[in-house]
Amino acid sequence: MARSAVVVNPARIQNLPTWRRKLFRAVERSGWPEPAWYETTKGGEGRPEAREAVARGAEVLFVGGGDGTLRAAASILAGTDVALAAIPAGTGNVLALNLGLPTDVADCVLVATRGGRIRIDLGEIEGRVFTIAAGIGLDAQMMVETSNRAKSRLGWPAYVAAALRHLSEPRFEAEISLDGGPPLRRQVRSVLVANVGRLPGGISLIPSARPDDGELNIVVIGPRWLHEWAGIWFSLIGRRPRGGRLETFRARRALIRTEHPRARELDGDPLSAGTSLDVRVRPAALTVCIPEAGPPEVRRWGRPD
Repeated sequence: MARSAVVVNPARIQNLPTWRRKLFRAVERSGWPEPAWYETTKGGEGRPEAREAVARGAEVLFVGGGDGTLRAAASILAGTDVALAAIPAGTGNVLALNLGLPTDVADCVLVATRGGRIRIDLGEIEGRVFTIAAGIGLDAQMMVETSNRAKSRLGWPAYVAAALRHLSEPRFEAEISLDGGPPLRRQVRSVLVANVGRLPGGISLIPSARPDDGELNIVVIGPRWLHEWAGIWFSLIGRRPRGGRLETFRARRALIRTEHPRARELDGDPLSAGTSLDVRVRPAALTVCIPEAGPPEVRRWGRPD
């Protein structure tokens, strides 16, 4: 039995009163005390609410919202023993997908009360943590140009429409330094520094990625022509070997520099444009709840001491 609290982003929940009743009933059936309840303010991500929940003694924090809300909670829980119990309710729900979490609120409560715990890494850039990825270039441009309305109506495919508008633009030069080593120079469309490997739609961007290995995965995307984009797409859905326009590396720190300011993003939310992306890993920084019978790649991950 653990003391718990709920931080929920009302903008991401349809019929919030029903959602709340389902969650409270599931917690009661599990034999846990009634959780404290916090709603994020309009336009807020939930940091103050998560901070108050921790200060009041929560041992498990249920977080209902998208990846941005989860990132906000993770920034407060990082370095503590408070467990994050994600309840996916956003556009992509990429962290939940990689942890093998269900989408039903009652099932998510069961994961927290009857499932397991692991400690995962976080990435950090400019004092801000992320659970999924940071990027510079086309991926960030997609985030900037995709409206909340489009995401609500179309879900994650809304990002594809934004990307298509930029496929014919020229590549740009990026200088990539890994763990302080000599820089690699590439002509790129985008560079991602990722903590997890799976994307919505059944896409495995980095099949070997693990969020508990103490390293980050650097993905360099540099196709020139449409047929090279097609080659990358077919490789991502597993229909052909990966081509030379998509490279992956592993490192504890990655520094990406560009000559001109480029769009940047953090877990799907835009950062200010810039000429660099300086990312480092925070190993085993966050405790998360996972199903005992999750995907095989999740079951292979380690458990906290």
